[in-house]
Amino acid sequence: MVAGRHMEALEETIAGRHDIHAVTVDVNDRNQIGAFTVRMIAKHPELNVLINDAGIMRREELTSKRDLDEAEQTIAINLLAPIRLTNELISHLISQPDATIVNVSSGLAFVPMSSTPTYNTTKAAIHSYTVSLREQLKGKVEVIELAPPAVQTEFIPGQSTREGYMPLGAFIDETMMLFLQQSTPREILVQRVCFLRWAERNGNFDKAVEMLGTH
Repeated sequence: MVAGRHMEALEETIAGRHDIHAVTVDVNDRNQIGAFTVRMIAKHPELNVLINDAGIMRREELTSKRDLDEAEQTIAINLLAPIRLTNELISHLISQPDATIVNVSSGLAFVPMSSTPTYNTTKAAIHSYTVSLREQLKGKVEVIELAPPAVQTEFIPGQSTREGYMPLGAFIDETMMLFLQQSTPREILVQRVCFLRWAERNGNFDKAVEMLGTH
């Protein structure tokens, strides 16, 4: 089951794939989240995996007063929506065998890109939330963090062809190989993102911040 705001995009995603269904939901609407999870549990009582990957990224100028609507929407979609979805499904997931929650953060959770401050903030918060969630659900639900690098998708218009970003196919292949490991790593980190993930530990944090500032 895949969910998102636009059925056209969802149908494109599931085209040619068997036993995958699409349903629309706007995770920016807290009321829709509650109704959506009730329907999903009723229709798919065997549901035992939640992947929180909805997200938006907006460039922001912080040097003068501005309208904060986009910043607030970024927080609602990137941070509050995963917390709300997890909250709605947690009792059900705990009751299921081999239950798993996958939260998608970002390499920017660990080294911020100065042009996207609220996005970075939400992803750093998702990392922290995931650590706490993992500890509380130990022995009940497996909790995994997936932290992608910059990948060639249309997450931002034009990004799918941007030189230097990781090709989508290569990212999927490496990610799936990591998921197949026994046991599954707590953090799914393709090689391309490790420079950011471990920048502070390795003494490269300032260099990484400066490098991202040129993007």
